[in-house]
Amino acid sequence: MNAFVGIGLVLGCVILGYLMEHGNLSVLYQPAELVIIGGAAVGALVISLPGKLLILVLRDIKKIFIHKSPTKDDFINLLVLLYDLCSKVRREGILSLENDIEEPEKSDIFRKHKEVIEDHEVMDFLRDNFRVIVMGVQTNDVAEILEIDLECSRREAMISPQSLARTADALPGLGIVAAVMGVVLTMGKISEPPAVLGASIGAALVGTFLGVLLCYGFVGPMATNLEFKVKQKEVYFNVIKTALQHFENSPIVVIEMARREIPSLDRPSFKEFEDIKSKWKTKKE
Repeated sequence: MNAFVGIGLVLGCVILGYLMEHGNLSVLYQPAELVIIGGAAVGALVISLPGKLLILVLRDIKKIFIHKSPTKDDFINLLVLLYDLCSKVRREGILSLENDIEEPEKSDIFRKHKEVIEDHEVMDFLRDNFRVIVMGVQTNDVAEILEIDLECSRREAMISPQSLARTADALPGLGIVAAVMGVVLTMGKISEPPAVLGASIGAALVGTFLGVLLCYGFVGPMATNLEFKVKQKEVYFNVIKTALQHFENSPIVVIEMARREIPSLDRPSFKEFEDIKSKWKTKKE
């Protein structure tokens, strides 16, 4: 939602300011300039990325408009899930989680947290690393495996924002390309009256305008948006990582450590978590 609001503000304020100075909107309507700049930018992106990574970038761009960032409720639900898993290990041993991990859709614990099952990335991270623990891997090795997993995920997740950022950096230059081509066309009209030459030069300068606007008003902020989403997802995974690293402790200690990984804006208080946990227990009974 914020992305649509931001796009509206950028376009609205630029157009409003232009009209306040009695500008003629028809002069800004230069589809050929947009084709040159936009097409060249997309082409450069295609050249720079292998096929699989290009698909990844296109998929991630959708997240700017439809992906919801983790909220306090999401973190509370995650903590409750981790608490339930830790409690089961405390009661029945680590091997008791084997069936839950292999068939989460049939697990009484995971079925209470459908939003986790639906997020395949989170579910894969949970299952892969719980398998490691069930296999009896040493705690120090588990911590190292988690770090490797998270670092690999982060490198992959940063491909899209970095690619968009580089594309944004290229847009002003592509705008100059479009402007120069407009000037070349204008030179072919050198014998025309000043009014015709002025309109032609104005149309050429629109290319520079569009390149700068697309860079700083749209594509650059989109790259920043995706980068923030990567960081938010990292926080979510770090909560799980902290819980897995201290799985041998009591459930209360594990969850308290995991809770401290959550930024203050989204971190539930100890009382909030206890209240939600009590409600879950009541439902179970």
